[in-house]
Amino acid sequence: MIPVTEFRQFTEQQPAFRVLKPWWDVFTDYLSVVMLMIGVFGCTLQVMQDKIICLPQRTFSPNQTELMCPPPSTNHESIVPVHELKGLKTNLDIQQYNYINQMCYEKALHWYAKYFPYLVLIHTIIFMVCSNFWFKFPGSSSKIEHFISILGKCFDSQWTTRALSEVSGENPEEKDKKKNSTSRSNLDTPIGESNLEKTQSLRSIPEKIVVDKPAASVLDKKEGEQAKALFEKVKKFRLHVEEGDILYMMYVRQTVVKVLKFILIIAYNSALVSKVRFNVTCTENMQDMTGYRYFCCNHTMAHLFSKLSYCYLCFVGVYGLICLYTSYWLFYISLKEYSFEYVRQETGIDDIPDVKNDFAFMLHMIDQYDPLYSKRFAVFLSEVSENKLKQLNLNHEWTADKLRQKLQTNSNNRLELQLFMLSGLPDTIFEVTELQSLKLEIINNVTIPAAIVQLEDLQELSLYQCSLKIHSAATAFLKENLKVLRVKFDDGRELPQWMYVLRNLEELHLIGSLSSDASKNVTLDSLRELKALKSLTLKSNFTKIPQSIVDVASHLQRLCICNDGTKLVMLNNLKKMVNLTELELVHCDLERIPHAIFSLSNLQTLNLKENNLRTIEEIVSFQHLRKLTCLKLWHNGIAFIPEHIKKLTSLERLYFSHNKIEILPSHLFLCNKLRYLDLSNNDIRFIPPEIGVLQSLQYFSVSCNKIENIPDELFFCKKLKTLKLGRNMLSVLSPKISFLGVLTHLELKGNHFEFLPAELGYCRTLKCSGLFVEDTLFETLPSDIREQMQAE
Repeated sequence: MIPVTEFRQFTEQQPAFRVLKPWWDVFTDYLSVVMLMIGVFGCTLQVMQDKIICLPQRTFSPNQTELMCPPPSTNHESIVPVHELKGLKTNLDIQQYNYINQMCYEKALHWYAKYFPYLVLIHTIIFMVCSNFWFKFPGSSSKIEHFISILGKCFDSQWTTRALSEVSGENPEEKDKKKNSTSRSNLDTPIGESNLEKTQSLRSIPEKIVVDKPAASVLDKKEGEQAKALFEKVKKFRLHVEEGDILYMMYVRQTVVKVLKFILIIAYNSALVSKVRFNVTCTENMQDMTGYRYFCCNHTMAHLFSKLSYCYLCFVGVYGLICLYTSYWLFYISLKEYSFEYVRQETGIDDIPDVKNDFAFMLHMIDQYDPLYSKRFAVFLSEVSENKLKQLNLNHEWTADKLRQKLQTNSNNRLELQLFMLSGLPDTIFEVTELQSLKLEIINNVTIPAAIVQLEDLQELSLYQCSLKIHSAATAFLKENLKVLRVKFDDGRELPQWMYVLRNLEELHLIGSLSSDASKNVTLDSLRELKALKSLTLKSNFTKIPQSIVDVASHLQRLCICNDGTKLVMLNNLKKMVNLTELELVHCDLERIPHAIFSLSNLQTLNLKENNLRTIEEIVSFQHLRKLTCLKLWHNGIAFIPEHIKKLTSLERLYFSHNKIEILPSHLFLCNKLRYLDLSNNDIRFIPPEIGVLQSLQYFSVSCNKIENIPDELFFCKKLKTLKLGRNMLSVLSPKISFLGVLTHLELKGNHFEFLPAELGYCRTLKCSGLFVEDTLFETLPSDIREQMQAE
């Protein structure tokens, strides 16, 4: 007997795959097993028993036109046993009988009667292979295995239970009590009509998941991280599976094959089933071997095979009808699209997206097994649900105490908290009520809730490449309290619209790429509402001064434009900013000093860093700027300082570093109010003795030049605190350096000194931390002086 288990490999699959087998596939699998048993049973009979028994027919009338075996008599009354009958002797031995049986079986018996069980076996195996081929095919099985793995984890995840409980207005504990007190036995019976009015969406309860204390007992940190990983897996799997429809096409093709197979089997079996007969007449020329030509044969299994064939036809008929129903289901319903509308209505999670292609097809198959799987799986397709989970994980990770440990004092002397590359904004941040400055960098999906009103001391907000949404109550709070706002963006459309209504804002910093047209659209009619704005910094790519700056010219005091190398052409709007006290035009590719600057009578600081200035003859016009005290012309290509600079008698700070200056004109030192003079990184070879006139000088730098000697007059500037002479060609340091009694910073590295004068000991405020020389050169000082400098 051939065991049925030998055919198990044709249908063997992972038990988890059962969720992708609808009722018709399960039913056809059982039918296949029954048909397989019919085939195996028939084949076993063929092997174990005699197939046919034949006897020679001795009498044959010449007038008989057809050779017939006498039918078996069924009328017992017509038989009158008068004499005892004896068998006819044929003089054939057993080998001759075997030969006759074999020849008649091969020649006289119809092929259908001979091969019926084998046909049943082959057809059934084909049916079983077709039913399970998509589970085995490499291109589809990997997707199915991945889907089943994710589906099981989503179904069992605690986050699924938590999310569905929240939108139903119940916590998990209350839900369990309610189920125990009612007659429901299903884990997730849909909420009735009476409860639908109380159903809330996840959007309507923004604080519930993340604030309630019992949340930790429902979803701990580990489970939250697992759910977070599931969201990422579902997202990537959806992108991968929605690209094609191989699963759908495989299932359609195997169904079509089964339908065609069903038609073929019904057609030829119906026509040939009558060929299975009990009596078979055999006419073969075997007289040389047996002495007989005509034989009457009995097909021993004909009666059983006939019944099995009719039974088999019935099973195939049922199988075929089910396949036809499957075909109707495949082509009548759009299985390449799946809508979660019923889930959205039932749960209130209204952002669950519809899916397509193979993803949709597998969900349709899952629904035939149990719709609850799709409902629980849908939670992991919701962006709102994902954001709630991220928020919960954030609150677990960033406690209020941990946030307080990250507080630092910033340059504005405010307590600042900096958060970098988080998945959102922790709700615990609103418990740090002493916070004054909040800096967020590269954080997507930031939502500022109404809870920000708890931060009563918040005055400064920095948003660096953050996509942000804000509650209306939060907008009202920032409108009244925010003093400083910094926004860094990649596209002008990312600028928050609410920043234009911050009427108490004093400083605004915008960093990002804006074309001239975009600047008009974004800022032209917007900055007018910023009535308290005093400082504006724009790091962008303007070609002209935006008109919106003119709109705040009446109260704007500081303007900084860093243009990242883009040429700033039109500067006429600067003339209208008469109240400016500080102006910075950095990296604007300016070749001359703009004439519009000369109209700014209140200007105190001018910074023209990193431009393309070659000549500064226009500097003579600065004499009209009576309040100008700081002039920064550093990082340009200036080769000559005109003598008109002597007219800038109000200058206190002058920056000429990183230029190409070779000669220092003596009239430069007629600006006798200079306290800060930076001439480093030029080609200067000589310092005029007139430098001694600068009695207010406190900072002097000529490092990175080609100076060979330092005039003694320099040491008459007795208020010098910082002196930088490094990286020059000096070989001797004058003993008169002892005149600099308040010197705290001296840089001498990179010169040709052989020793240091002992007079350095008279510079009582100069310590080792402020002296920058080579170690070997420091050792040339007397030991008592070294000890004096090393003492704190």
